[in-house]
Amino acid sequence: MGRLPPVSRRQILGGAAAVAAAGFPMINTGSFALFAASPVTYSRRAVDLVRASLVVDMLAVLKIADSPDFYGAPMTTQDEADFRACGITGFHHSVGTGGPTAHEDSLLWITESAGYMARAPQLFTMVDKAADLDKAKRDGKIAVIVGLQNSEHFRSVEDVKLFHQLGQRVSQLTYNSQNLLGSGSTERVDGGVTDYGAAIIKAMNDTGMLVDVSHCGPQTTLDGIALSSKPIAITHSNCRALVDHPRLKTDAAIKALAAKGGVMGITGVRMFVSAKEPTAVPQIVDHIDHVAKLVGVEHVGIGSDADLNGYEDMPAKDYAALKAAYKASYAFREKIDTDGYDHPKKIYDLTEELIRRGYSDADIAAILGGNFRRLLGEVWGG
Repeated sequence: MGRLPPVSRRQILGGAAAVAAAGFPMINTGSFALFAASPVTYSRRAVDLVRASLVVDMLAVLKIADSPDFYGAPMTTQDEADFRACGITGFHHSVGTGGPTAHEDSLLWITESAGYMARAPQLFTMVDKAADLDKAKRDGKIAVIVGLQNSEHFRSVEDVKLFHQLGQRVSQLTYNSQNLLGSGSTERVDGGVTDYGAAIIKAMNDTGMLVDVSHCGPQTTLDGIALSSKPIAITHSNCRALVDHPRLKTDAAIKALAAKGGVMGITGVRMFVSAKEPTAVPQIVDHIDHVAKLVGVEHVGIGSDADLNGYEDMPAKDYAALKAAYKASYAFREKIDTDGYDHPKKIYDLTEELIRRGYSDADIAAILGGNFRRLLGEVWGG
């Protein structure tokens, strides 16, 4: 999703440390409780897989919060504990900006994010090259990939290099609406990528910035894939073959992405996961299954599109305003979060379901982050 409604000046919304085995109190043979306050236990295989894997969530904002209120304040003890326990090493920390102040708002987002990370150097490291993800895993830190879920902040082709120099490593071509680059997913007509959009894509390829088409309309998605000289990403979307929603991707788009070497991150946003109940972790894995069967397991990953705790923890006023800011076609249900995928240990729940589906350890490691690590290495180098 990616941004707050206009409740402030800006519209913004959007593995951890390797933990010693002694940190997992054994409940019974092969079963571990990762959180003292929770009765939920996980299998030894799931715990070992998450601990051993480089877990990269390709849309995981550090906090769904109105920015300086959160990002300008000291980190809480609870937030640090949640980050350290979550099992995720790489967070694609990305929000949507747009409108006449997109350039200024995007600069503010990057600097606020950098300031937040700088105040917790024991925990965070900012990603430049893909090797920084590997180093963060070794060092027991959180690697933060700074991105933006729109490209309206690029006032010119030259701005791509400027924002890359400031730390941006991923840019979504459009949000849900039309911009100068192309069409968003909720536009009535999708005219595809514009000439200016093609020039921005080339500049991103030349600079080493990952192209993302998660919120783009169907034709803009296909054009973005075709025009890029490098593989690109759908960092956070699901399969329209399973849920008929305009924000989701057709099989044609998924096949085109895979043919170019790209990776698709599966999201946990409720109305993107299932059109009916139940809507829980197994239904998320249905989308992983669909992509794996359609184009191969090497082209699917995770892009949760939330922070560690999900949307239901937002203040009620902000939560209502968020829903009101989107078109009716978004089809919000009562809840935005998917059941069982709205807490800091959700990656362990996802891993347990992948195990139940019969995925091998190697394939689970690829889904959890190996596939995106490969893609980022190709696009960024290192």
